[in-house]
Amino acid sequence: MFSEICEITVDNKQQALQLKVAPNQQGYVETVEECLTEAREDTRYVPVGLYDNNIMVGFAMYGRFVENNEERIWFDRYLIDEHFQGRGYGKYFMKQVLDFLTEKYHCHSIFLSVYDDNLFAIQLYEKMGFHFNGELDVHGEKVMVRELIN
Repeated sequence: MFSEICEITVDNKQQALQLKVAPNQQGYVETVEECLTEAREDTRYVPVGLYDNNIMVGFAMYGRFVENNEERIWFDRYLIDEHFQGRGYGKYFMKQVLDFLTEKYHCHSIFLSVYDDNLFAIQLYEKMGFHFNGELDVHGEKVMVRELIN
């Protein structure tokens, strides 16, 4: 598999806007359009397309946030298009994005948040080394963290 993680630009924005989750996943993650709007309003967010052989199969958004002298790298949004689900892309690209973020920011922890009834996502996140840290985000989602050991 030849995969790439590429920032969303004018050149691939329309392709990204075509990505949709399965109907039973709606409500767990914002639409790509909502994510792009949020990224325009808050430039700490970086939206990216997830490509397999030049075909955008998914979308993610991450960001670096510093509050109270504490830096947190957030793996904030993540979706695989409904037409590409069930093919192993979810786990594959999650690992790719986590490796990318670890290298880009030289970070030891990566955070994300999840609705507590999104059991499929929680199971994936736990397989990737995330655990709940007892916090809630501003929307009431449970925060998970993946900590790297030096």
